[in-house]
Amino acid sequence: MKTKFFVVLFLTISAIGFSQKQALKAAAKALKSGNVEVASDALKAAEGQLEAADEKMKAQYYFLKGQVMSASNSDSLEKIEGAANAYNKVIEIEKKSGNSKYTAEADKKILTLRQALVESAIKDQNAKDFKSASEKLYLGYSTNKQDTTYLYYAAGNAVNGKDYDTALKYYEELKTIGFNGVTTEYYATNKESGVAEAFGDKQTRDLSVKSGTYIKPEDRLTDSKRGEVAKNIALIYISQGKDEEAMKAIEDAKKDNPNDSALLQAEADVFYKLGNIAKYKEIMEKIVANDPENPDLLYNLGVSASRLGDNDQALKYYEKALELRPDFNAAQINIASIILNGEVALNEEMNNLGTSNADYKKFDELKKQKQDLYRKAVPYLEGALKTKPDNVEAVRTLMQIFYQLDDPKADEMKSKLKALEGGN
Repeated sequence: MKTKFFVVLFLTISAIGFSQKQALKAAAKALKSGNVEVASDALKAAEGQLEAADEKMKAQYYFLKGQVMSASNSDSLEKIEGAANAYNKVIEIEKKSGNSKYTAEADKKILTLRQALVESAIKDQNAKDFKSASEKLYLGYSTNKQDTTYLYYAAGNAVNGKDYDTALKYYEELKTIGFNGVTTEYYATNKESGVAEAFGDKQTRDLSVKSGTYIKPEDRLTDSKRGEVAKNIALIYISQGKDEEAMKAIEDAKKDNPNDSALLQAEADVFYKLGNIAKYKEIMEKIVANDPENPDLLYNLGVSASRLGDNDQALKYYEKALELRPDFNAAQINIASIILNGEVALNEEMNNLGTSNADYKKFDELKKQKQDLYRKAVPYLEGALKTKPDNVEAVRTLMQIFYQLDDPKADEMKSKLKALEGGN
Protein backbone atom coordinates (compact mmCIF):
# COMPACT_ATOMS: atom_id res chain seq x y z
CA MET A 1 0.00 0.00 0.00
CA LYS A 2 2.86 2.38 0.82
CA THR A 3 4.40 1.86 -2.59
CA LYS A 4 1.12 2.70 -4.32
CA PHE A 5 0.77 5.87 -2.20
CA PHE A 6 4.19 7.18 -3.22
CA VAL A 7 3.49 6.44 -6.87
CA VAL A 8 0.20 8.36 -6.69
CA LEU A 9 1.90 11.28 -4.91
CA PHE A 10 4.64 11.38 -7.52
CA LEU A 11 2.11 11.41 -10.32
CA THR A 12 0.15 14.23 -8.65
CA ILE A 13 3.23 16.45 -8.30
CA SER A 14 4.23 15.75 -11.89
CA ALA A 15 0.76 16.72 -13.08
CA ILE A 16 0.88 19.96 -11.10
CA GLY A 17 4.31 20.81 -12.44
CA PHE A 18 3.20 20.12 -15.97
CA SER A 19 0.00 22.22 -15.77
CA GLN A 20 1.81 25.16 -14.20
CA LYS A 21 4.55 24.94 -16.79
CA GLN A 22 1.93 25.03 -19.52
CA ALA A 23 0.18 28.00 -17.84
CA LEU A 24 3.40 30.00 -17.64
CA LYS A 25 4.22 29.10 -21.24
CA ALA A 26 0.77 30.30 -22.30
CA ALA A 27 1.20 33.55 -20.36
CA ALA A 28 4.59 34.22 -21.97
CA LYS A 29 3.16 33.52 -25.42
CA ALA A 30 0.17 35.81 -24.82
CA LEU A 31 2.42 38.63 -23.64
CA LYS A 32 4.60 38.25 -26.70
CA SER A 33 1.54 38.70 -28.91
CA GLY A 34 0.32 41.64 -26.81
CA ASN A 35 -2.69 39.87 -25.33
CA VAL A 36 -2.40 41.01 -21.71
CA GLU A 37 -5.82 39.72 -20.67
CA VAL A 38 -5.06 36.16 -21.77
CA ALA A 39 -1.67 36.34 -20.07
CA SER A 40 -3.35 37.50 -16.87
CA ASP A 41 -5.82 34.60 -16.94
CA ALA A 42 -2.99 32.12 -17.53
CA LEU A 43 -1.09 33.48 -14.53
CA LYS A 44 -4.19 33.17 -12.35
CA ALA A 45 -4.36 29.52 -13.31
CA ALA A 46 -0.73 29.07 -12.29
CA GLU A 47 -1.05 31.07 -9.06
CA GLY A 48 -2.93 28.37 -7.14
CA GLN A 49 -0.07 25.93 -7.65
CA LEU A 50 2.73 28.42 -6.88
CA GLU A 51 3.62 27.00 -3.46
CA ALA A 52 4.42 23.60 -4.97
CA ALA A 53 6.56 25.10 -7.76
CA ASP A 54 10.34 25.14 -7.75
CA GLU A 55 12.34 28.39 -7.49
CA LYS A 56 12.89 28.67 -11.24
CA MET A 57 9.17 28.53 -11.97
CA LYS A 58 8.41 30.99 -9.16
CA ALA A 59 10.91 33.45 -10.60
CA GLN A 60 9.33 33.05 -14.04
CA TYR A 61 5.84 33.52 -12.58
CA TYR A 62 6.74 36.83 -10.88
CA PHE A 63 8.66 38.02 -13.92
CA LEU A 64 5.56 37.47 -16.08
CA LYS A 65 3.32 38.98 -13.41
CA GLY A 66 5.41 42.14 -13.41
CA GLN A 67 4.98 42.47 -17.16
CA VAL A 68 1.23 41.88 -16.95
CA MET A 69 0.74 44.47 -14.19
CA SER A 70 2.89 47.12 -15.84
CA ALA A 71 1.15 46.63 -19.21
CA SER A 72 -2.44 46.40 -17.99
CA ASN A 73 -2.77 49.95 -16.69
CA SER A 74 0.37 52.06 -16.83
CA ASP A 75 -1.29 55.08 -15.15
CA SER A 76 -2.37 53.15 -12.06
CA LEU A 77 0.02 53.64 -9.14
CA GLU A 78 -1.31 50.43 -7.63
CA LYS A 79 -0.43 48.49 -10.79
CA ILE A 80 3.00 50.12 -11.03
CA GLU A 81 3.71 49.25 -7.40
CA GLY A 82 2.50 45.71 -7.99
CA ALA A 83 4.75 45.36 -11.03
CA ALA A 84 7.78 46.70 -9.16
CA ASN A 85 7.11 44.35 -6.23
CA ALA A 86 6.84 41.41 -8.63
CA TYR A 87 10.18 42.24 -10.26
CA ASN A 88 11.80 42.68 -6.85
CA LYS A 89 10.42 39.26 -5.90
CA VAL A 90 12.14 37.80 -8.98
CA ILE A 91 15.46 39.27 -7.85
CA GLU A 92 14.94 38.04 -4.29
CA ILE A 93 14.08 34.49 -5.38
CA GLU A 94 16.99 34.20 -7.80
CA LYS A 95 19.44 35.66 -5.30
CA LYS A 96 18.50 33.00 -2.74
CA SER A 97 18.54 30.15 -5.25
CA GLY A 98 21.75 31.21 -6.96
CA ASN A 99 20.08 31.64 -10.35
CA SER A 100 20.08 34.79 -12.48
CA LYS A 101 17.97 34.04 -15.53
CA TYR A 102 15.55 36.96 -15.06
CA THR A 103 17.43 39.21 -12.62
CA ALA A 104 19.12 41.52 -15.13
CA GLU A 105 15.92 42.04 -17.12
CA ALA A 106 13.90 42.54 -13.92
CA ASP A 107 16.38 45.23 -12.84
CA LYS A 108 15.98 47.00 -16.19
CA LYS A 109 12.20 46.89 -15.98
CA ILE A 110 12.21 48.31 -12.44
CA LEU A 111 14.47 51.12 -13.65
CA THR A 112 12.10 51.80 -16.56
CA LEU A 113 9.12 51.94 -14.20
CA ARG A 114 10.92 54.34 -11.88
CA GLN A 115 12.03 56.60 -14.73
CA ALA A 116 8.44 56.75 -15.97
CA LEU A 117 7.29 57.64 -12.45
CA VAL A 118 9.78 60.50 -12.22
CA GLU A 119 8.90 61.86 -15.66
CA SER A 120 5.21 61.75 -14.76
CA ALA A 121 5.91 63.36 -11.38
CA ILE A 122 7.79 66.22 -13.06
CA LYS A 123 4.81 66.84 -15.35
CA ASP A 124 2.49 66.84 -12.33
CA GLN A 125 4.80 69.20 -10.49
CA ASN A 126 4.90 71.61 -13.44
CA ALA A 127 1.10 71.44 -13.57
CA LYS A 128 1.06 72.18 -9.81
CA ASP A 129 -0.55 68.81 -9.08
CA PHE A 130 1.75 68.39 -6.10
CA LYS A 131 -0.26 65.62 -4.44
CA SER A 132 0.10 63.34 -7.46
CA ALA A 133 3.78 64.23 -7.86
CA SER A 134 4.42 63.43 -4.21
CA GLU A 135 2.66 60.06 -4.44
CA LYS A 136 4.62 59.05 -7.54
CA LEU A 137 7.95 60.07 -6.08
CA TYR A 138 7.24 58.22 -2.86
CA LEU A 139 6.40 55.13 -4.89
CA GLY A 140 9.70 55.59 -6.72
CA TYR A 141 11.42 55.56 -3.35
CA SER A 142 9.50 52.57 -2.01
CA THR A 143 10.49 50.48 -5.06
CA ASN A 144 14.17 51.07 -4.26
CA LYS A 145 14.84 52.49 -0.83
CA GLN A 146 18.51 52.99 -1.63
CA ASP A 147 17.56 56.06 -3.67
CA THR A 148 16.51 58.38 -0.85
CA THR A 149 16.36 61.49 -3.06
CA TYR A 150 12.95 60.31 -4.27
CA LEU A 151 11.68 60.50 -0.69
CA TYR A 152 13.24 63.95 -0.25
CA TYR A 153 11.44 65.33 -3.32
CA ALA A 154 8.22 63.53 -2.36
CA ALA A 155 8.31 65.44 0.94
CA GLY A 156 8.95 68.73 -0.87
CA ASN A 157 5.96 68.22 -3.15
CA ALA A 158 3.77 67.36 -0.17
CA VAL A 159 4.79 70.70 1.37
CA ASN A 160 4.00 72.54 -1.88
CA GLY A 161 0.61 70.83 -1.91
CA LYS A 162 0.08 71.93 1.73
CA ASP A 163 -0.30 68.30 2.78
CA TYR A 164 1.76 68.89 5.90
CA ASP A 165 0.86 65.64 7.64
CA THR A 166 2.25 63.62 4.72
CA ALA A 167 5.26 65.91 4.42
CA LEU A 168 5.99 65.48 8.13
CA LYS A 169 5.75 61.70 7.78
CA TYR A 170 8.23 61.73 4.88
CA TYR A 171 10.64 64.14 6.59
CA GLU A 172 10.58 62.04 9.76
CA GLU A 173 11.44 59.01 7.64
CA LEU A 174 14.34 60.93 6.06
CA LYS A 175 15.55 61.81 9.52
CA THR A 176 15.26 58.20 10.70
CA ILE A 177 17.31 56.81 7.81
CA GLY A 178 20.01 59.46 8.28
CA PHE A 179 19.49 61.19 4.92
CA ASN A 180 21.98 63.96 4.16
CA GLY A 181 21.56 64.47 0.39
CA VAL A 182 25.25 65.19 -0.17
CA THR A 183 26.30 64.70 -3.80
CA THR A 184 29.47 65.34 -5.79
CA GLU A 185 29.55 68.06 -8.44
CA TYR A 186 32.26 68.02 -11.11
CA TYR A 187 33.99 71.26 -12.09
CA ALA A 188 36.82 72.29 -14.36
CA THR A 189 38.14 75.68 -15.43
CA ASN A 190 37.50 76.82 -18.99
CA LYS A 191 40.98 77.51 -20.37
CA GLU A 192 39.76 80.36 -22.59
CA SER A 193 37.50 82.21 -20.12
CA GLY A 194 39.27 81.23 -16.90
CA VAL A 195 35.88 80.44 -15.34
CA ALA A 196 35.17 77.23 -13.41
CA GLU A 197 32.22 75.41 -14.99
CA ALA A 198 30.06 72.55 -13.71
CA PHE A 199 29.68 69.29 -15.68
CA GLY A 200 26.84 66.79 -15.56
CA ASP A 201 29.11 63.88 -14.72
CA LYS A 202 32.74 63.01 -13.98
CA GLN A 203 33.35 61.29 -17.33
CA THR A 204 32.35 64.35 -19.37
CA ARG A 205 34.47 66.61 -17.15
CA ASP A 206 37.51 64.35 -17.41
CA LEU A 207 37.18 64.09 -21.19
CA SER A 208 36.98 67.89 -21.46
CA VAL A 209 40.15 68.22 -19.39
CA LYS A 210 41.85 65.56 -21.49
CA SER A 211 40.96 67.48 -24.66
CA GLY A 212 42.91 70.46 -23.35
CA THR A 213 40.03 72.97 -23.41
CA TYR A 214 39.60 72.74 -19.62
CA ILE A 215 42.08 72.66 -16.75
CA LYS A 216 42.07 72.32 -12.95
CA PRO A 217 39.49 69.55 -12.46
CA GLU A 218 37.80 69.86 -9.09
CA ASP A 219 35.22 67.81 -7.19
CA ARG A 220 32.89 69.74 -4.92
CA LEU A 221 30.53 68.21 -2.38
CA THR A 222 27.10 69.82 -2.13
CA ASP A 223 25.88 70.96 1.26
CA SER A 224 24.15 68.47 3.53
CA LYS A 225 20.36 68.66 3.51
CA ARG A 226 20.05 67.38 7.07
CA GLY A 227 19.61 70.91 8.35
CA GLU A 228 16.90 71.60 5.80
CA VAL A 229 15.04 68.42 6.76
CA ALA A 230 15.23 69.29 10.46
CA LYS A 231 14.15 72.85 9.72
CA ASN A 232 11.18 71.74 7.62
CA ILE A 233 10.05 69.37 10.37
CA ALA A 234 10.26 72.27 12.81
CA LEU A 235 8.43 74.69 10.49
CA ILE A 236 5.61 72.21 9.96
CA TYR A 237 5.25 71.88 13.72
CA ILE A 238 5.19 75.67 14.00
CA SER A 239 2.44 75.89 11.36
CA GLN A 240 0.49 73.39 13.48
CA GLY A 241 1.00 75.51 16.60
CA LYS A 242 3.43 72.97 18.10
CA ASP A 243 6.35 75.26 18.97
CA GLU A 244 7.75 72.90 21.63
CA GLU A 245 7.92 70.01 19.16
CA ALA A 246 9.57 72.35 16.65
CA MET A 247 12.45 73.21 18.93
CA LYS A 248 12.81 69.57 20.02
CA ALA A 249 13.20 68.55 16.35
CA ILE A 250 16.13 70.95 15.98
CA GLU A 251 17.72 69.95 19.28
CA ASP A 252 17.50 66.26 18.39
CA ALA A 253 19.18 66.90 15.06
CA LYS A 254 21.99 68.86 16.76
CA LYS A 255 22.90 66.11 19.24
CA ASP A 256 25.29 64.40 16.84
CA ASN A 257 26.45 67.59 15.08
CA PRO A 258 26.13 70.57 17.45
CA ASN A 259 28.23 72.83 15.21
CA ASP A 260 26.73 71.76 11.88
CA SER A 261 26.21 75.03 9.99
CA ALA A 262 23.06 73.84 8.20
CA LEU A 263 21.45 72.82 11.48
CA LEU A 264 22.47 76.05 13.15
CA GLN A 265 20.97 77.98 10.24
CA ALA A 266 17.76 75.95 10.56
CA GLU A 267 17.65 76.74 14.27
CA ALA A 268 18.13 80.43 13.53
CA ASP A 269 15.28 80.38 11.02
CA VAL A 270 12.99 78.74 13.57
CA PHE A 271 13.79 81.37 16.20
CA TYR A 272 13.07 84.06 13.63
CA LYS A 273 9.69 82.47 12.87
CA LEU A 274 8.98 82.39 16.59
CA GLY A 275 9.80 86.09 16.84
CA ASN A 276 12.97 85.67 18.91
CA ILE A 277 15.15 88.01 16.83
CA ALA A 278 17.87 88.33 19.46
CA LYS A 279 18.43 84.57 19.47
CA TYR A 280 18.30 84.54 15.69
CA LYS A 281 21.13 87.08 15.43
CA GLU A 282 23.19 85.27 18.05
CA ILE A 283 23.08 82.00 16.13
CA MET A 284 23.76 83.67 12.78
CA GLU A 285 26.88 85.29 14.19
CA LYS A 286 28.04 81.90 15.48
CA ILE A 287 27.60 80.37 12.03
CA VAL A 288 29.79 82.98 10.36
CA ALA A 289 32.39 82.80 13.14
CA ASN A 290 32.72 79.02 12.68
CA ASP A 291 33.65 79.28 9.01
CA PRO A 292 34.08 82.89 7.81
CA GLU A 293 35.85 81.99 4.55
CA ASN A 294 33.29 79.53 3.20
CA PRO A 295 31.56 81.08 0.13
CA ASP A 296 28.88 78.38 -0.04
CA LEU A 297 27.98 78.93 3.60
CA LEU A 298 27.86 82.68 3.12
CA TYR A 299 25.66 82.23 0.06
CA ASN A 300 23.27 79.98 2.03
CA LEU A 301 23.14 82.54 4.81
CA GLY A 302 22.31 85.16 2.21
CA VAL A 303 19.44 83.04 0.92
CA SER A 304 18.19 82.54 4.46
CA ALA A 305 18.44 86.23 5.33
CA SER A 306 16.63 87.22 2.13
CA ARG A 307 13.89 84.67 2.71
CA LEU A 308 13.41 86.07 6.18
CA GLY A 309 13.10 89.59 4.77
CA ASP A 310 16.54 90.93 5.75
CA ASN A 311 17.79 91.88 2.27
CA ASP A 312 20.46 94.25 3.57
CA GLN A 313 22.11 91.40 5.48
CA ALA A 314 21.59 89.09 2.50
CA LEU A 315 23.49 91.49 0.24
CA LYS A 316 26.41 91.54 2.69
CA TYR A 317 26.61 87.75 2.67
CA TYR A 318 26.38 87.56 -1.13
CA GLU A 319 29.04 90.24 -1.61
CA LYS A 320 31.38 88.44 0.79
CA ALA A 321 30.75 85.16 -1.05
CA LEU A 322 31.68 86.90 -4.32
CA GLU A 323 34.89 88.22 -2.81
CA LEU A 324 35.87 84.65 -2.01
CA ARG A 325 34.59 83.21 -5.29
CA PRO A 326 34.36 85.92 -8.00
CA ASP A 327 32.55 83.62 -10.46
CA PHE A 328 29.79 82.66 -7.98
CA ASN A 329 26.93 82.75 -10.48
CA ALA A 330 24.04 82.23 -8.06
CA ALA A 331 25.29 85.01 -5.77
CA GLN A 332 25.49 87.42 -8.71
CA ILE A 333 21.93 86.58 -9.80
CA ASN A 334 20.56 86.98 -6.29
CA ILE A 335 22.28 90.34 -5.76
CA ALA A 336 20.80 91.62 -9.02
CA SER A 337 17.40 90.32 -8.00
CA ILE A 338 17.50 92.13 -4.65
CA ILE A 339 18.63 95.36 -6.30
CA LEU A 340 15.88 95.19 -8.92
CA ASN A 341 13.25 94.46 -6.29
CA GLY A 342 13.78 98.04 -5.20
CA GLU A 343 11.86 99.27 -8.23
CA VAL A 344 8.58 97.86 -6.86
CA ALA A 345 8.26 100.63 -4.27
CA LEU A 346 9.40 103.23 -6.81
CA ASN A 347 6.77 102.10 -9.33
CA GLU A 348 4.07 102.25 -6.70
CA GLU A 349 5.07 105.76 -5.70
CA MET A 350 5.19 106.88 -9.35
CA ASN A 351 1.75 105.43 -10.02
CA ASN A 352 0.28 107.37 -7.09
CA LEU A 353 1.54 110.77 -8.29
CA GLY A 354 -0.83 113.41 -9.57
CA THR A 355 -0.44 115.95 -12.40
CA SER A 356 0.92 118.98 -10.55
CA ASN A 357 4.32 120.48 -11.35
CA ALA A 358 5.63 119.11 -8.06
CA ASP A 359 4.38 115.65 -9.01
CA TYR A 360 6.06 115.84 -12.43
CA LYS A 361 9.31 116.85 -10.75
CA LYS A 362 8.97 113.99 -8.29
CA PHE A 363 8.26 111.59 -11.16
CA ASP A 364 11.53 112.55 -12.86
CA GLU A 365 13.42 112.05 -9.59
CA LEU A 366 11.92 108.59 -9.13
CA LYS A 367 12.62 107.69 -12.75
CA LYS A 368 16.29 108.59 -12.24
CA GLN A 369 16.35 106.42 -9.10
CA LYS A 370 15.00 103.50 -11.14
CA GLN A 371 17.65 103.99 -13.80
CA ASP A 372 20.32 104.06 -11.08
CA LEU A 373 18.99 100.74 -9.80
CA TYR A 374 19.21 99.29 -13.30
CA ARG A 375 22.80 100.47 -13.73
CA LYS A 376 23.71 99.02 -10.34
CA ALA A 377 22.27 95.59 -11.28
CA VAL A 378 23.87 95.38 -14.75
CA PRO A 379 27.43 94.35 -13.67
CA TYR A 380 26.09 91.43 -11.64
CA LEU A 381 23.89 90.17 -14.47
CA GLU A 382 26.73 90.53 -16.97
CA GLY A 383 29.03 88.70 -14.57
CA ALA A 384 26.50 85.90 -14.24
CA LEU A 385 26.33 85.54 -18.03
CA LYS A 386 30.09 85.09 -18.21
CA THR A 387 29.72 81.94 -16.11
CA LYS A 388 26.46 80.74 -17.65
CA PRO A 389 25.92 82.42 -21.03
CA ASP A 390 22.75 80.39 -21.68
CA ASN A 391 20.83 81.87 -18.73
CA VAL A 392 17.69 82.96 -20.58
CA GLU A 393 16.20 84.97 -17.71
CA ALA A 394 19.42 86.91 -17.17
CA VAL A 395 19.58 87.74 -20.89
CA ARG A 396 15.93 88.79 -20.93
CA THR A 397 16.35 90.98 -17.86
CA LEU A 398 19.43 92.66 -19.31
CA MET A 399 17.60 93.28 -22.58
CA GLN A 400 14.72 94.98 -20.73
CA ILE A 401 17.12 97.06 -18.62
CA PHE A 402 19.10 98.21 -21.66
CA TYR A 403 15.89 99.25 -23.42
CA GLN A 404 14.92 101.29 -20.35
CA LEU A 405 18.35 102.92 -20.37
CA ASP A 406 18.35 103.47 -24.17
CA ASP A 407 21.53 101.41 -24.28
CA PRO A 408 22.52 99.97 -27.73
CA LYS A 409 23.33 96.68 -25.99
CA ALA A 410 19.57 96.04 -25.91
CA ASP A 411 19.60 94.84 -29.53
CA GLU A 412 22.54 92.55 -28.79
CA MET A 413 20.64 90.98 -25.89
CA LYS A 414 17.53 90.69 -28.06
CA SER A 415 19.46 88.70 -30.68
CA LYS A 416 21.02 86.52 -27.99
CA LEU A 417 17.63 85.86 -26.43
CA LYS A 418 16.17 84.91 -29.79
CA ALA A 419 19.02 82.45 -30.39
CA LEU A 420 18.60 80.88 -26.94
CA GLU A 421 14.86 80.47 -27.44
CA GLY A 422 15.33 78.76 -30.77
CA GLY A 423 14.59 81.70 -33.01
CA ASN A 424 10.94 81.96 -31.97
